[in-house]
Amino acid sequence: TSSGINAEWPLRPGDKISLRVMTLTPSISSVETKEGVAVTCSGVAQVCVMKEPQMLEFAAEQFVGKSQAQLEEIILQTIEGHFRAILGTMTVEEIYSDREGFATNVRAIAGPDVSKMGIRIISFVIQNITDNVDYLKSLGVKRAAEVKRDAEIGVANSAAISGSKTAEAERERMESKYACDALIAENKRSYELKQAEFSQEVNMKKAEAELAYELQAAKEQQSIKDEKMQIEVVERRKQIDIEEQEVLRREKELYCQKRAPAEAESQKVGILAEAQKFKTLAVAGADAASMKAIGSAEAFQIEALGKAEAQKKEKSTDCDSALIPLLKTNGHTN
Repeated sequence: TSSGINAEWPLRPGDKISLRVMTLTPSISSVETKEGVAVTCSGVAQVCVMKEPQMLEFAAEQFVGKSQAQLEEIILQTIEGHFRAILGTMTVEEIYSDREGFATNVRAIAGPDVSKMGIRIISFVIQNITDNVDYLKSLGVKRAAEVKRDAEIGVANSAAISGSKTAEAERERMESKYACDALIAENKRSYELKQAEFSQEVNMKKAEAELAYELQAAKEQQSIKDEKMQIEVVERRKQIDIEEQEVLRREKELYCQKRAPAEAESQKVGILAEAQKFKTLAVAGADAASMKAIGSAEAFQIEALGKAEAQKKEKSTDCDSALIPLLKTNGHTN
């Protein structure tokens, strides 16, 4: 079977070999080591019959007709023989300090020998090593003393290294602290400078804004003043125009009320004087032609009076026509 546990392989009718794993306990007593120290060793080996056809044939040739106990005894004696031989080539220190190497040597040397019988050593470990003169004990005490000494040296070295490392760590910590403090101070200074610059900029912007506001307010006030002055100028101009119109109106009124009638009367008097002169001259001639001239003079006098009255009325009408717009302008403005 594939497991090799509690199985038997048929050879001939009635012949069987167990394929299960066998546990053996090889042990050797009072075997001298390389230095002549007698030691007793025991171990544990796990072995089994190999399942390859050729290996099974080797096993059949060796073990057919033998009991399971006889099979295990043959394998055990073979392993113990190699166990004893290898032990004689090693020192107690080598055996004591490297049990795994010792067991590996036993497997390496005994393995090919038992494989010729179709047997495989699965594992082998050293279980106990003893001696009758307390050599191993002394070796243990020595080793323990060495270990203790090495431990104390290690502790001292560790303490020294630890102290050195502690001092170094403290120095590094202080350097780191100083560096951090310097960095914090630098960052604080930078922050304060930035804050001062920001405050200065804010104050400048605020001052500029206030100045701009004051300038704008001044401009607006000046603009208001300019507008008021323009209004006053316009009003003054209107007032001047009104006063000029009033002067013109009064001049026209004066002319119409006094000068125009006087001029008309003067013209009338002049015309009458001219007519009277003409009449007087005509009467002084005392002839027919003169009489005719007298009639003409009278007619001329009448005509002159009519023209004078007409001119007087015309000037009165012109004055009224000139005064009406002035009166309307003054009345509308007032």
